[in-house]
Amino acid sequence: MTRTTAVRAVLAALVLLASVFIALTHSPRLGLDLRGGTRMVLEARDTATARADADTTDRTMEVLRQRVDALGVAEPTLTRSGENRIVVELPDVQDPRRAAEVLGRTAQLTFHPVETPPEGRKAGLRVLPDEQGRQLTLGPAALSGAGVEDAVARFDSQQGTGWHVAVDFKGGAARDWAGLTGRAACHPVQDDRRRVAIVLDDKVISSPQVDPSVGCRSGIASGSTQISGAFGAAEAKELALLIEGGALPLPVETVEQRTVGPTLGAEAISASARAAVIGASLTALFITFVYRLFGALAAVALAAYGVISYAVLVGLGVTLTLPGLAGFVLAVGMAVDANVLVFERAREECAGRRRRSLRSAMSAAHRKAWSAVADSNATTLLAAGLLFVLGSGPVKGFGVTLAIGVVVSMFSALVVARALTDVAARVPFVDRFRSVSGVGGPGRVRTYLARRGPRLVHAPRRRLVVSAVLVAVAVTGILLRGPNLGVEFTGGRLVEYATGRTLDVETARSAVAEAGFPDAEVTTADGKDISVRGAGIDDDAAVAIGGALAEHGGGTAAKVRDELIGPSMGEELRRNALVALGIAVVAQLAYLAARFRWTFAVGCVGALVHDVVVVVGAFAWLGRPVDGVFLAALLTVIGYSVNDSVVVFDRIRELWRRNPRGALPSLADTAVLQTVPRTVNTGAGALFILGALAVLGGGSLADFSVALLIGVCVGTYSSVLTAVPAALLLEAGRPSPAPTGRPRASSPRREPHDNGARV
Repeated sequence: MTRTTAVRAVLAALVLLASVFIALTHSPRLGLDLRGGTRMVLEARDTATARADADTTDRTMEVLRQRVDALGVAEPTLTRSGENRIVVELPDVQDPRRAAEVLGRTAQLTFHPVETPPEGRKAGLRVLPDEQGRQLTLGPAALSGAGVEDAVARFDSQQGTGWHVAVDFKGGAARDWAGLTGRAACHPVQDDRRRVAIVLDDKVISSPQVDPSVGCRSGIASGSTQISGAFGAAEAKELALLIEGGALPLPVETVEQRTVGPTLGAEAISASARAAVIGASLTALFITFVYRLFGALAAVALAAYGVISYAVLVGLGVTLTLPGLAGFVLAVGMAVDANVLVFERAREECAGRRRRSLRSAMSAAHRKAWSAVADSNATTLLAAGLLFVLGSGPVKGFGVTLAIGVVVSMFSALVVARALTDVAARVPFVDRFRSVSGVGGPGRVRTYLARRGPRLVHAPRRRLVVSAVLVAVAVTGILLRGPNLGVEFTGGRLVEYATGRTLDVETARSAVAEAGFPDAEVTTADGKDISVRGAGIDDDAAVAIGGALAEHGGGTAAKVRDELIGPSMGEELRRNALVALGIAVVAQLAYLAARFRWTFAVGCVGALVHDVVVVVGAFAWLGRPVDGVFLAALLTVIGYSVNDSVVVFDRIRELWRRNPRGALPSLADTAVLQTVPRTVNTGAGALFILGALAVLGGGSLADFSVALLIGVCVGTYSSVLTAVPAALLLEAGRPSPAPTGRPRASSPRREPHDNGARV
């Protein structure tokens, strides 16, 4: 064993041991869509006296944090997003109505003197009903809730007065309170002017009389008072919470609200785990069947990849969301790509030089496959970065998970798998009987192609006609049926209920109409999960719809999912989605133009746009929802499409460097035939995982998987029969020199202590 191999083996063992330790001692941090709970996005609004900037939004968030803490929610999270948005995550909160009321209210608490109704309306006076509905004329506010130091709900069992709120004032507010009560005490006991009106958000919540023991002009000098009234325990506690939290520096509006039931998240985790086990097992069996011993070692590296990537996720404290979970499972299938690239290169090396050692063939294969591995993974990382920067909520989590998966997959292929195959290649039995290794022969796909010798790109215009027809069919679907935009892009509310017994869609629509929403869109997948989508559905309406469905659905209709998107938020998300796709295309074009030729870059991006249009058109024809999860799938398709094209163009560039005077169409045909085995085997690995997710996932996971299944199939086709023909047409008729750079040597570099001779 050489020193380099030993270093790789030790590094792989250390990383794997550390990963096992982290995986056993840390628990994953689950997002609300897996754990269950409510996520709200609040937007601060400008007022006449304050602007909604980062500073005032931060102050508003601190007030909200006090309110959330007082609600008793376990592990709440509040973060500022942008200049004027606050993201609130409340785990395990299934009914967001009370949270929305507490968080959304501005709680402008003011204390007013009560005046005699004037003959004519005086400036600064207003009339509001008291607790019994009697009209009170109020003077200007003497002090505000900002002067409140503490507020506590208490129950007085000795005096029999029931629940009240004890309020303490601070600083100058205590003097203002003494002055207000002192002036009120100058009026007779039965006079309304002896009362003090406490107003919360333009509503008189209490208007007690000043106690007879308080002297005129002296007031309540202690700086403390009690707000009493017809309070129950809940009302008193909520009032104390709002008063103690103080007034919000800025009013806030709920622009997005999502609620997920714990059972839905548990089902998603279970489905993803089953899909990962089944898909990964099928992938491992497939690569073992194709590459035999080395395939089995790659399967071991694949298992190591799963452990290491999971340890990185929990070690970094990454929040695992539903799309992120799908991304983790998907990355398992894509992790074999680098191994497949190396193994196919090794087959070429063994076929080209029969007498060379298996070890030197593998070394040359790793060296020659490196540029394709680096470029293909770089494009996927670029897509992951765009998801993180331009996405929101769970889509960001998917970008993080995908990026971690790409980096760890390269480690598992270039360190773990290479260490294992290096050791195996040194075994004399494996080196002598090359068929055992799985890379000693050309393989079934390569043998078939060599025997038939098809010229896949010799007629580029004809190939592009097929692609144009696919695009035309997709565009027709988009124009005729239109994409089924989710509430994220249209605004409105989507509520999903699980009923006790099966309901047909017509019965469900009738029940929703009975609740007062005849125009709502009602759909059902299996008769027990009813989705209701429409505008104007508030929290009370969602409860009413659930009750109506329960009457027809066996007495129960549990709310398992609730999404509310404001119209401004929906418009912003639509705009951001288009911006994300545009930036993705430009970024890929710039990267590929820098790494290859502009003609190759345009061919890649043309295939990329082709794939995006076909996937969107397929979803339009199928009527499946186009939402944030679909956007994550679409950006992943972009990365996969470019990944495939990069491998083909990398081989064309290599062949052109070796033979600068060769005809580019012939070189392209050769490159395509050489890379088809890799494309087929890598695509099969991804399809196993995606097929398992599509069958077992359900809901958003199924839609995500279907989008990627279509994207993988179309991307595999377009990388060969769209990208390459387009590049050939652009190169035709213009005298273009071969790519610059030193041609690769045809003979491999010899490893130390290996003279190439064998007995």
